[in-house]
Amino acid sequence: MKKGVLNGIIIAVVCVFACVVIAKFSIPNSEVSQSSTKTVKVKKKEHKKSEAELARPYKDPSDLRAEGSWTKSSEKKPYPKLTSKKGLELRVSLKGNRVYLLKNGKVIYTMLSTGGMYHKGKSYTPTGTYEIRASKGDNFFNQGLNEGANNWVSWDPDDASVYLFHSVPTKADGSYDKVEAKKLGKTQGSHGCIRLSVPDSKWLMGNIPVGTKVVIKDK
Repeated sequence: MKKGVLNGIIIAVVCVFACVVIAKFSIPNSEVSQSSTKTVKVKKKEHKKSEAELARPYKDPSDLRAEGSWTKSSEKKPYPKLTSKKGLELRVSLKGNRVYLLKNGKVIYTMLSTGGMYHKGKSYTPTGTYEIRASKGDNFFNQGLNEGANNWVSWDPDDASVYLFHSVPTKADGSYDKVEAKKLGKTQGSHGCIRLSVPDSKWLMGNIPVGTKVVIKDK
């Protein structure tokens, strides 16, 4: 009788131990299974390019300052050293709001810019191929437009100094029009000239050789 009771106890203990072992190994698997079903793949949000970005023929350099920056050079690196006009070209993207300085077909500097406003699908800035003229100056003021600018150089097709590269606009008192200046690199705003940051306009006036080719396109 005692032997039968002992055997019964042993069997009961073995059964309990077996249940504990099975439960121990089955719970983690269950947790992993539940965890895997809750995993959600997060897709990276794609950047939708603006109309201006799509209009630019060249990619912006990594050191380009933020659009609207008009008191500093457009790029953080030093301006390129130019020895001659050979192979030089200024390429203007009106809708892209950029001026590119190319040397033998390669972009060596990018400038934030603002070109002519669009009216009925056409910019006030004429498109085509032109060249840098000898006409330039430190400042001007247009009474009719009630607007002026600093550091100007002409690319006018008739050499009449109507179409210029110059700084962001100035008011009658000589101060900069900050509302218009903040358009730099963002959108169009001029009556035909190409606006640049103050340092960019000064450097361009003093360093781009007369006769350098200027190509102006919508894109």
